[in-house]
Amino acid sequence: MNKKDYGTDIIKYLLSAAVACFLLYFTFRGVKWDDFIAGLKSCRLSYIVVSMVAGIAAFWFRGLRWREILLPIDGSISRVTTFNAVNIGYIANFVFPRIGEFVRCGFITKNSLPVPGNDNITGEGPVKKRASYDKVLGTVVLERAWDMVTMFAFLVLLLAFRWKEFGGFFMEKMWRPFQENLSFSLWWLLLALAILCAGAVYAIWRTRARSAFSRAVANVCRGLLQGVLSCLRMKRKWKFFFYTGVIWLMYWLMSAATMSAMPGLDGLGPVDALFLMLAGSFGWLVPVPGGFGAFHFIVSLALSTIYGIPFETGLIFATLSHESQAITMAVCGGISYIDETFRKN
Repeated sequence: MNKKDYGTDIIKYLLSAAVACFLLYFTFRGVKWDDFIAGLKSCRLSYIVVSMVAGIAAFWFRGLRWREILLPIDGSISRVTTFNAVNIGYIANFVFPRIGEFVRCGFITKNSLPVPGNDNITGEGPVKKRASYDKVLGTVVLERAWDMVTMFAFLVLLLAFRWKEFGGFFMEKMWRPFQENLSFSLWWLLLALAILCAGAVYAIWRTRARSAFSRAVANVCRGLLQGVLSCLRMKRKWKFFFYTGVIWLMYWLMSAATMSAMPGLDGLGPVDALFLMLAGSFGWLVPVPGGFGAFHFIVSLALSTIYGIPFETGLIFATLSHESQAITMAVCGGISYIDETFRKN
């Protein structure tokens, strides 16, 4: 990586960190810190422990689900390897948003077996791996796309049965501000970009036989597609759906346990925990390191809008929920990194 690439990455990180700092400031401005700390102290920590254990279980089942997609590519990948990759990817996201997805892909490729006949005994050229980076990245694209589908399926079900309670929040606080920021010119820009991408794909495909660059790009795209389509070659497809259900059940349990930890929220029920889980999921989607600021603001806004709970009380819940998850990610990521280091030595 040259100096220009480092400079671009630094600028991106600083902008992302600046957005996170602004959101934290905007969310926590005017907070009475004595009352805030007293509210944290009044919470039942045993429920926070339950939430953190559920988080670890979610990481484990996420690793198991990912392994099911990877097995058709490289059957040697172990459960511990995918679990460690998921954990290390999570702590990388605290450095730069979404970079963890690329880090865990590189981790899997590094631990993959070489292609038979391409183990590079002579030391000339790179070793070709069964789980090449582009194929592994394709599996991550599939996994994340399926998570988005699952999240919106839960949202549709929630709104279908409880529109009166929760519909107004998602329409007024989430969808309408997003829609107002989509100007007419932006739609034309998106259309132009789509046409440009389609033209580039066509040009690369037509020139792949005589252009080394086009051939390389086509090979990467082919690897991505193979990774995405690896789900069709899974021997136990039911496991993928079972693990997905368990993952989101753990997320639901995390929300319910944190809710039960607070004296002011312990009267709410499972449906309320589902609502807060979905609202918090939107906070994690904002491209800031570790969801800092965005998660706190959205969850606190949800509690104040739907339940009339003071914004500061909502901040206590959001802080407990987010920081307990952040600590869990940091601890699991650190342990996984140490485990991989000692296993190689």
